[in-house]
Amino acid sequence: MNRNLGKQISIPEWYADKNIFISGATGFLGKILVEKLLRDCPDLCALYLMVRAKRGQTPEDRRKDYINHLVFKELRETMPRQLDKIKFVQGDVLEEELGICENDRNMLHEKIDIVFHCAANVRFDQPLKGAVQFNTLGTYKMLQLAENMKKLQAFVHVGTTYCQCNEEVLEERRYPAKHHPLGVAQMCNMLGEDMIEEITPKLLNGLPNTYAYTKGLTEELLWDYRDKFPIAVARPSIVFAALKKPIPGWIEGMNGPTGLAIGAARGVIRTMHCNPDYNIDAIPVDVTINGIIAIAWQRGMRADKDIFYVNLTERSNFLTWGESLDIGRENFFEYPLTFALWYPDGSLKSNYYHHLLCVIFFHYLPALLIDGLLIVLRKKPFMWRVQKKVSNGLKVLQYYTTKPWVFKTDNYAALEESLCESDKEKFYMDTSTMDWRPYLLEYTKCTRTYILNEPPETLPKARANLKRLYYLDRFVQLCVYGFILYLLWSYMDCFVNVFEYTKNAIFK
Repeated sequence: MNRNLGKQISIPEWYADKNIFISGATGFLGKILVEKLLRDCPDLCALYLMVRAKRGQTPEDRRKDYINHLVFKELRETMPRQLDKIKFVQGDVLEEELGICENDRNMLHEKIDIVFHCAANVRFDQPLKGAVQFNTLGTYKMLQLAENMKKLQAFVHVGTTYCQCNEEVLEERRYPAKHHPLGVAQMCNMLGEDMIEEITPKLLNGLPNTYAYTKGLTEELLWDYRDKFPIAVARPSIVFAALKKPIPGWIEGMNGPTGLAIGAARGVIRTMHCNPDYNIDAIPVDVTINGIIAIAWQRGMRADKDIFYVNLTERSNFLTWGESLDIGRENFFEYPLTFALWYPDGSLKSNYYHHLLCVIFFHYLPALLIDGLLIVLRKKPFMWRVQKKVSNGLKVLQYYTTKPWVFKTDNYAALEESLCESDKEKFYMDTSTMDWRPYLLEYTKCTRTYILNEPPETLPKARANLKRLYYLDRFVQLCVYGFILYLLWSYMDCFVNVFEYTKNAIFK
């Protein structure tokens, strides 16, 4: 495996003097990857980040905005010269030849040693054509660019552990695609939107969404390039907030569990179809990035031409959906949101019909009542639209929350074991001793502060509002139960007669 017969080269030593090209560097994973490389691989030469052109901003303006982001705060204060190593290359995965000009392409061909392809459209409800163009064809263009890089030592594609959802056990190996990736792309270009929408379910063949399908197609493209340059595939599971760096609990965006947590904390989500005993296959973003950096290091040190597949997910210290709800509820009771529509008191339902009944009574009926009141007050209704969006999101996620997932992580475990002691400390991947409770508390605080822009100063107001919502919720419950008892009392004779009639009919 190791080309060097002497002392093993550490990760920072291997990255020294390397030029690195990164797609998706402005995304959640991408920014943490850039920050980590600059902080703990200080002798790397330069990071070339592919970014799209933005109207009204020069590349230099975009670069200034980028390095002033919160995740680079520690670097700005302690290692400011490292940020000079960030170079922007204008490009777009949706453009021909990535939209990179000839001079930049030639420069990349001559200089680049490592490629991290992180760019992806992670929308689960994306139409097939758009998902293919971004995820599959975007990767194909990256591979074509990499094919001409003269010094390339590692091409790391960031995929997902959920690219083969039909499998009972997801292993760290190649899964041949059912369809040819470029053939699917050509079909999408030839057919109209209506025809593509009609045949999409047949193409997916049980897969839950176009994201999983196109990620699987993409890995087949990589297989065709395995003899041309060293390739590795990093497959993260659900990427959660940072464990330690750059900020404990830091998160960006409202996808996945973060959106669920916010919706529940605002009282909008009152029920979810989910088995509370199943594990959340989650991994902190900084642990994910440490794994991705180590994957490139090991792939570059290997002499074989095999693609190196690694499932980056929790291996032993699992958190269940039920436990996460209990801890999350405690956290948001202590650190409530300033803006909440109702008291946050939802629950998980393992039975789908129980969940459906709760959706009707606790999502749709309140939405109709609130919108009706708003119409009477001559204000714009919005709750029905919000609840439809919530329901669509829950339908997408319930595929993942109502079945157990089994991931093989032998390569991941061996990767961690292969690190020297200093690398194990810097590029930590062991979460076996992580305490989920304080971790999720920091996650909650950062969600308030950095996603919802509710700083700690807003807590007194939020707690007062939570108390009001609690009493309102209990008052409404009392009224509902009182109304039910009133109906029972008022129509007691009718109920008794029906009961007697039924009993006589059965035992006649």
